[in-house]
Formats: sequence, C-alpha cells, structure tokens
Amino acid sequence: MLVKYKNDYEKIAMGFLSYLPDLKVMSNLKTELSLYTTDPDHELYLYKENNDDDFIGVVGVETGSDFLLVRHISLSPSVRDQATQFAILDDLAKLCGEDKKLMGSLETTQLIVAWERARKEQGFGTDAGSR
Repeated sequence: MLVKYKNDYEKIAMGFLSYLPDLKVMSNLKTELSLYTTDPDHELYLYKENNDDDFIGVVGVETGSDFLLVRHISLSPSVRDQATQFAILDDLAKLCGEDKKLMGSLETTQLIVAWERARKEQGFGTDAGSR
C-alpha cells in the first residue's frame, strides 16, 4: 500500500532513501527530499504491505503528461525481494491509471522490464490501462 509522503514521515523517508548509493551523503539526501516536497511533478510514497504494518520502503516518481517515471525504489534490507518491488509497481500502475505508462530511470529500468515481463506471463498487458 502506497502512502503519499508528508512531513511527519521525513525521518522514515530519509532512512530509506539513505540506502541508495547516490543519497548516502546528507547534502544529496536533503536535496533529493526537497525536490519531492517542492516540485509538483515529483512525488514520494512510503510503502507498507498492510494497513497495520510499519513502512518497509519508499518510492520516488516523476510525473509527465503520459508517463510515471520510477526514479527510486528503496526497501528495508529484510524485504529486498522482487515480489515486494513488483507489489510496489503494481500499486503505482493502479495509481497512474490508463493514461500514463510506467517507466524506469537508468537505475530502475531493468526492474520495470522484469515486472512487465512477469505481468505479461501472468496474462496482464504491459500498458497501464490493462493492469
């Protein structure tokens, strides 16, 4: 379940984002978090598996007119598996709806391709409208 970032979650979000190699430096981390809080085209979501669970990860996206670009996915070390990443992507696909395609950054493209392949094998289409 995706929960939109709000200031109350700052320390939690910073903790998850700090797992990413490019964001281990505090100044880079703060700059990235500022982007998500000030630019309306960038959004940060925290992820938990169920309503009552603790957050287990974070995903940062950039919204375009016809796409949703997955910029970052960072999970707690105990749940860094493909099934959890795919569950996040499933939720993002529902969030972006039929009019936007889910895309990956240089860091997330391989994950998006694997997710699309798995969805196709399961009988789901690869465009957002068929999810």
